[in-house]
Amino acid sequence: MRVVDDEGEQLGILPLRDALNAAREKGLDLVEVAPNASPPVCRILDYGKWQYAQERRQREARRGQKSVEIKEIRLRPKTSEHHTGFKVERARRFLGKGMKVKVKVQFRGREITHPEIALEQLKEVATLLADVAVVEQRPDLDGRSMLMILAPATP
Repeated sequence: MRVVDDEGEQLGILPLRDALNAAREKGLDLVEVAPNASPPVCRILDYGKWQYAQERRQREARRGQKSVEIKEIRLRPKTSEHHTGFKVERARRFLGKGMKVKVKVQFRGREITHPEIALEQLKEVATLLADVAVVEQRPDLDGRSMLMILAPATP
């Protein structure tokens, strides 16, 4: 196996026993870093420190990620224009803060027989918010509700 020491210098291709003895002399561990290589590559290093550094890098990567929050606005087919208006304003605020908005029209009873009313309502909401949002998921019937997802428009 090919052996690399703790300072990054190549010790060459050594048998397993010699590589383990070299690691013991330095008081470190022998870690296989490339098992699929020909010959396999092992490195002499402090395994505990290396593992800690890996975890730390992963934590830093997670910290740098931005999670997208999805807010939901619920409407009904019989929702008045005034009520729809202030729901649209609330959605505008959410979109301004960089959140996605799920617009949901819920059906009760026999309202489900007229999905075109909900479709028209969702299209109206999309046109009212067209200056700050783009439709990420088109209106779609999902059980007893119709959904549409809006994402903030990039300036």
